Amino acid sequence: MPSVLPIGDPAPADGLLPPQAAGGAAGRRFCLYVHIPFCAVRCGYCDFNTYTARELGSGVSQDQYAGTVGAELDLAAQVLQRSGVPARRLSTVFFGGGTPTLLPAEDLARILTRAAGLWGLEPGAEVTTEANPDSVTPESLQLLAAAGFTRVSFGMQSAVPHVLKVLDRTHNPARVPEAVRWARDAGLKVSLDLIYGTPGESLQDWEASLEAAIACGPDHISAYALIIEEGTRLAARIRRGQVPNIDDDDHAAKYQLADERLTAAGYGWYEVSNWARTEADRCRHNLAYWRGDDWWGAGPGAHSHVGGVRWWNVKHPLAYAGRLNAGESPAAGRETLDEATRRLEHVMLQTRIIDGLATAELGPKGRREVAGLIADGLVDGGQAVRGRIRLTLQGRLLADAVVRRLLED
Repeated sequence: MPSVLPIGDPAPADGLLPPQAAGGAAGRRFCLYVHIPFCAVRCGYCDFNTYTARELGSGVSQDQYAGTVGAELDLAAQVLQRSGVPARRLSTVFFGGGTPTLLPAEDLARILTRAAGLWGLEPGAEVTTEANPDSVTPESLQLLAAAGFTRVSFGMQSAVPHVLKVLDRTHNPARVPEAVRWARDAGLKVSLDLIYGTPGESLQDWEASLEAAIACGPDHISAYALIIEEGTRLAARIRRGQVPNIDDDDHAAKYQLADERLTAAGYGWYEVSNWARTEADRCRHNLAYWRGDDWWGAGPGAHSHVGGVRWWNVKHPLAYAGRLNAGESPAAGRETLDEATRRLEHVMLQTRIIDGLATAELGPKGRREVAGLIADGLVDGGQAVRGRIRLTLQGRLLADAVVRRLLED
């Protein structure tokens, strides 16, 4: 969730959605994202809408945050009903941040209970929280599991101390396997998030991180290339020459190594940056984003999407709470996607996942590009014959270029 909000149309104070939002909603999953904007320390690479206690000052209380989010959930249920969007139970719930587990587990449980009371949960619903390895205890994880959480995603990032130092991560790598074991004991599924391409990280460093993650035995592993965002502390350090810049060739080599090691360990890729042990271990919440389902995003700066209508909340927790206390929607702006934009996003997102994109959904020129993409080793020829566009390993490295060619009309 980038800290800079998009430019869109003004959102109405009552939050009501245009008629388009209700169209076909019964055939789409409904999900909830809850943004917890609090962090103990701001990482040097992070561009998300997060705040440390020092940055927030005395105007925002973390103790009151669960109640404030609950007020938005109450508003959400009213807005959807008044906008004619049919009621649906929640398929997935995802607490992200920030560090959600900086809040007491009881507060996270309160928010989940509020959401379940408003919409209900589908049988077997996936409920995830992100966490830092040093922000959980055996007791807090047990409490979350008892409240209905099913999954925890730990921000491991690296197993190498000097890499973590560049990223401004504060946890001890030795804490990761311990936290994974506690989560397992609580009955939670586990995902580990890794970052590759940190300035100063060698290929051997990255290999060590992969092996350490695999040794923990998680159900799911995400591996993301480091992106240097303008305005971050790491960007400033690179600009001053204090650390080297990132390198595309280095990223490619590390991605290929990740796929090789993870595949050998029994993990299968299902999205460009994500691998899971089995289909049941894939992150269903993220798949809902990639497949264009509906989700309400609660919290400051959170983004929502229902039926091609997208909106985003005001950024600062104080402004967010102020809107809700006044009985107004916290939405800062919104946009209604036209058919061309929805098609572009559909092609871009479907191409990134293992299910791929139906060739029938391409325009005439896009279909003619398929043969060239197969010849270039970017698209699986066998799958293309069966009517699906599925990226090869090389194609995943060049996914944006593949999408550009497929979108030619």
